[in-house]
Amino acid sequence: MDKDQIVVIGGGAAGMMAAAAASEGRRRVILLEKNEKLGKKLYITGKGRCNVTNACERDKFFENIVSNPKFLYSAFSIFDNTRLITFLKENGCSLKTERGERVFPLSDHASDVTAAFERLLKKRGVQVQLCSEVQAVEAADGKITGVILGNGSRLPAEKVIVATGGLSYRTTGSTGDGYRMAKELGHTIKECVPALVSLEIEEEWCKKLQGLSLKNVTLVMNCGKKKLYENFGEMLFTHYGVSGPLVLSASSFYGKGKDPSDIWLTVDLKPALSAEQLDRRILRDFEENTNRQFKNALGGLYPAKLISVMIERSGIDPEKKVHEITRQERQRLLELTKAFTMRVRARRGFDEAVITQGGISVKEINPSTMESKLVRGLYFAGEVLDLDALTGGFNLQIAWSTGYLAGNRSAEMGKE
Repeated sequence: MDKDQIVVIGGGAAGMMAAAAASEGRRRVILLEKNEKLGKKLYITGKGRCNVTNACERDKFFENIVSNPKFLYSAFSIFDNTRLITFLKENGCSLKTERGERVFPLSDHASDVTAAFERLLKKRGVQVQLCSEVQAVEAADGKITGVILGNGSRLPAEKVIVATGGLSYRTTGSTGDGYRMAKELGHTIKECVPALVSLEIEEEWCKKLQGLSLKNVTLVMNCGKKKLYENFGEMLFTHYGVSGPLVLSASSFYGKGKDPSDIWLTVDLKPALSAEQLDRRILRDFEENTNRQFKNALGGLYPAKLISVMIERSGIDPEKKVHEITRQERQRLLELTKAFTMRVRARRGFDEAVITQGGISVKEINPSTMESKLVRGLYFAGEVLDLDALTGGFNLQIAWSTGYLAGNRSAEMGKE
């Protein structure tokens, strides 16, 4: 057996970074990828532009980590967003920072990120084997001995890094292989659910709003009386419910309530206005349309698609003249504007989810090395772990940070 041999399973963000880090010390590294090319999921992240990280400060970064943020302290301190930015630039991938501190390739092409890794891996002599599926990871007497490939052949190794991704976007090869491998080696798998995904709502009127985008609104998600999420931004109505940046982030908290059948979304359509200011605004609009019918007096307040739903939900007769509307009716319209509610039926599935929430329990992983506490020589990185974050480049940074740490420490441990 080649004692210096490190096998990395998975050629996505975490796997490519792990292979690059492991090869820094000129160790023999083999990267196994079951797809026909590396970084397949990267090509569809950020709508094909690849939001590689977020350039925010450390505290802000951890505010955006949903599951097990403390576990990430070591990995992020060793390879944080600033190091990732420097790393990519040094390897020929120019970057730019946009709204919300989101970092993208200057070219807007995800392929530039993968190309940077391909050049580096080739330069460092990493053996990349494409179309190579792993059937199982082997261990004996509590330590790694190698991997079994899909064709039945055995590849010996004393160090194996599992970076196979989660269950989201299965067409990119994320089919949960890593969970199965980890479970076979004794690891606990926390329930895996779709995250950063659209939500289905109960109300039928959402179909009337299909395609409507609401900008500069505040969204609150509640489970009963418990607030699970609140933020300001943009959302989108679909034929089945709601989507867009606000909703995707809110979806990551869907399972954090006690009763998933009692999840409510509340939208403040005019968050910049207090109730008193909004009342004055409605009165002004009504005064300008005093002799018109109610249904024809709302164009200045709401997008055209939203008007019929607002009328229906307000309970005000659409044919009623504006000057006949009572104070109580105006108050109902105001309250509806500040608290436009809808009940969540379910979240959409893995085929639409950006990431997977859940995975290998981090309690069984050493946060300083990413090595398994159960099997020596076994390391994990990326989405396969029970780690996830909100949108904005944070999930990819989790992959880069844990991938680097796993690769770096696996190479160092072999020198002891």
